Amino acid sequence: MGRERLYLFDTTLRDGNQTPGIDFSLEDKITVARMLDDFGIDYVEGGYPGANPTDTAFFAEPRTRRACFTAFGMTKRVGVSVSNDPGLAGLLQASGDAVCFVAKSWDYHVAVALNCTNEENLEAIRASVAATVAAGKEAMVDCEHFFDGYKANPQYAIACAKAAYEAGARWVVLCDTNGGTQPDEIRSILTSVIDAGVPGDAIGMHAHNDTGQAVANTLAAVDAGARQIQGTLNGIGERCGNADLVTLIPTLMLKPAYATRFETGIDAASLEGLTQLSHAFDEILNRSPSTQAPYVGASAFATKAGIHASALLKDPKTYEHVDPETVGNFRRVMVSDQGGKSNFVDALRRRGITVGKDDPRLDRLIARVKEREATGYAYEGADASFELLARRMLGAVPEFFEVDAFRVMVERRHDANGDLKSISEAVVKLTLDGRRIMSVAEGQGPVNALDRALRKDLGKYQHEIDDLELVEYKVRILNGGTEAVTRVLIESMDGEGNRWWTVGVSDNIIDASFSALMDSIVFKLMKNREQAGSLAAAQ
Repeated sequence: MGRERLYLFDTTLRDGNQTPGIDFSLEDKITVARMLDDFGIDYVEGGYPGANPTDTAFFAEPRTRRACFTAFGMTKRVGVSVSNDPGLAGLLQASGDAVCFVAKSWDYHVAVALNCTNEENLEAIRASVAATVAAGKEAMVDCEHFFDGYKANPQYAIACAKAAYEAGARWVVLCDTNGGTQPDEIRSILTSVIDAGVPGDAIGMHAHNDTGQAVANTLAAVDAGARQIQGTLNGIGERCGNADLVTLIPTLMLKPAYATRFETGIDAASLEGLTQLSHAFDEILNRSPSTQAPYVGASAFATKAGIHASALLKDPKTYEHVDPETVGNFRRVMVSDQGGKSNFVDALRRRGITVGKDDPRLDRLIARVKEREATGYAYEGADASFELLARRMLGAVPEFFEVDAFRVMVERRHDANGDLKSISEAVVKLTLDGRRIMSVAEGQGPVNALDRALRKDLGKYQHEIDDLELVEYKVRILNGGTEAVTRVLIESMDGEGNRWWTVGVSDNIIDASFSALMDSIVFKLMKNREQAGSLAAAQ
């Protein structure tokens, strides 16, 4: 007996666009749709044509090659015929392959929000689906608030689902719109819908994450018979977000409880691009990827404790539930004051540094790391600073330049408009190839001014750091009082998308920031030379 097909429906560009702080441009939408299409998603819901200029322009032409390009909108208005409803006409005329209608399935909403009778709402569902099918498009209906509606009036909620199915909807999607339904309720209610005459292979599940159970609820729906699952990349969405497809997809494909029964449109080779897809999407959102995201996070396959690392290196199955390479991630045996020699040896090996467990330099490195972490350093979160420290103790790091002195000034003064402003100015003096260089720069705050001054003139190295960008700056006060110790973590990125973290610790926030900034620049210059050496060797 073959495996059953599960269909993946992505609503990142529609429901995900309701996330606070996220507003996709037309170019963003085109890029994300292409990414989803290439990955193997079955349905890409692009938005609501006619509701705003961006969505209208997005549906001006097809945006996917393989995925079903889906428009979203309301069912026809009560009291208006199908042919006279401009909203419905816009959906049918859009370039999409399918239309997903949102329909009320809770009688309370029918009365309060639509101000119509239950039967009028059912007729609007039937007529909208029928018109879509007649136009040669695939029709589906999102039964909004279905689970809450079922609890209030099960007969009417089911009547809405059946009206959509019997009118010709390919998918009847049961929505946990408020996100408060529990997995056992999902299973029970979905079973009731199937028993009432809507088959599982026509049922979809749309879960919100307000109790942190959107993924669990979606899997419960699959167990109960649903064969379409809806979600978003990285779980974005209004309030607490939607079901995370980046977590659901590998669970369905890699866990035997699902992989032996179901198949998706994504193959193993595409699944290996999951981490890249997730991180590339975060890049579009201009945010750092979540380090603890399941499957794709930097910490998803990381271990810190020495005894765990020792076992992990002997057999990864001891502390890994799947092979990280299946989702394009990698194993991280981290270095910290909890780590043993196995952690360090593996961390160094992955950075191209070979050292034996009996090498006395390794003992000195471990002692140094533990000593520094006792004062506030955190190398498990600062990979670049750790590599620089290790190479300085075990090998060598080129002395690209030497900073002789720096000064930061903050002046509060009136600007040309008479408004009181704080102005930050930094001066950096350095020596490069025997030549003294002094740079002065203003910035939005003392750290920004220092960063600008430091990178303003690096002589022959300047072109190498032109694409260097600081994307994250984090400050943590490690103890209280006026003598507080400050830890600064900086995430940097270059033009090729490489990211690295550096750390600085001091009782002076400017000094801590400067140390992290210096590590970032030196690490970039060092990696440039390693890459050039690799390319030369390959040629």
